[in-house]
Amino acid sequence: MKIIERYVLQSFLAAFFLSWLVLSFVMTIGLLVRIVQLIIEGLPAHAIGLFMLVSFPGTLTLTVPIGLLVSSLLVFSRLSADSEIAAMRACGVNLLSVMKWPILVGVACMALGFYVNNEIVPRSHEVSRNLKSLISVDVGLELLEPGRMIDDFPDYKIFFHRKDGNWLHDLLVFDYSNKGGVREIRAEKALVSTNGADVVLDMYKVRVEPVEVGQAGVAVAERFRHTIPDAMRRRTYKRKEKDLRHHELRQLIAELRLNVEGHLPPVRRKLLSITRTEYHLRLVYAFASICFVLVGVPLGIRTHRKESTIGMAVSLAVTLVFYLCVILMQSFDKVDAARPYVLLWVPVAACGLLAAYLIPKNL
Repeated sequence: MKIIERYVLQSFLAAFFLSWLVLSFVMTIGLLVRIVQLIIEGLPAHAIGLFMLVSFPGTLTLTVPIGLLVSSLLVFSRLSADSEIAAMRACGVNLLSVMKWPILVGVACMALGFYVNNEIVPRSHEVSRNLKSLISVDVGLELLEPGRMIDDFPDYKIFFHRKDGNWLHDLLVFDYSNKGGVREIRAEKALVSTNGADVVLDMYKVRVEPVEVGQAGVAVAERFRHTIPDAMRRRTYKRKEKDLRHHELRQLIAELRLNVEGHLPPVRRKLLSITRTEYHLRLVYAFASICFVLVGVPLGIRTHRKESTIGMAVSLAVTLVFYLCVILMQSFDKVDAARPYVLLWVPVAACGLLAAYLIPKNL
């Protein structure tokens, strides 16, 4: 390795490490707040440690590619601003030889991302969901979170805005226990308690619609007690597509594709589309690392003034466009006719085309 290549690589790795640390801290702020809440609420130390361990791998999917993009832009824009790129050109240095080491780092991170996305994240997701069920049983109702839809109880979904001790304010309950339809229960406040494995909601200023499932009608009461049976019973978490590892996803896709030839029912065809989308989504997230390096290096060379401000702005723009496109394509995962697993590769293809245009222009 030449001295100039070593110099660029060292600068790139240092910038990448710092960028990754900052991004990881930003991504885990919510996790840290949640951990503090768990400590205050008396969760055992071993459960808190496991919660931290299984929550961190998911952040690598975003922090590593974005860190590569930020470091590519900052390092090469600084080299351009200090006229070091111009000096390299004047000395006859092939810029491709300078670019190749950051690109190889991007390839290594892509391989790491493939492994993390397909082996570590699915396992951590499954453990997290099982841990969530375990916490709900062992710690009880103390960990009910305001401001989010709670769907951990069988046949029920619960939402509330504020919590004071065991009092839930602005409560909304969706009751799916009757297969004939959904019953909606609203209450200004409710005192929540347990009776064995049952959760008891002692609600005040209540509105129930419908009173009987399948029949129109609304009931209003000053006080109403409702029981959610077996809500605190420990149950095994049913694995979903996000919990499957790479070989398990491939096996499931192969089984479903065999059934497609025999006129797969719409529900099974939708499952095939969801599974394929999850499979390709992990690949796209892994490819983001090399895509961001290929785009970030030539963009960094072009943004040679006020490199820090412009570099961060360009990083933000590229990141937003890439991941918004991925999220948009993923939203069609249940529509097999839209081929969402193919559309997911549009941002990757766009980055490849942009890199093919920018790199020759900046050599």
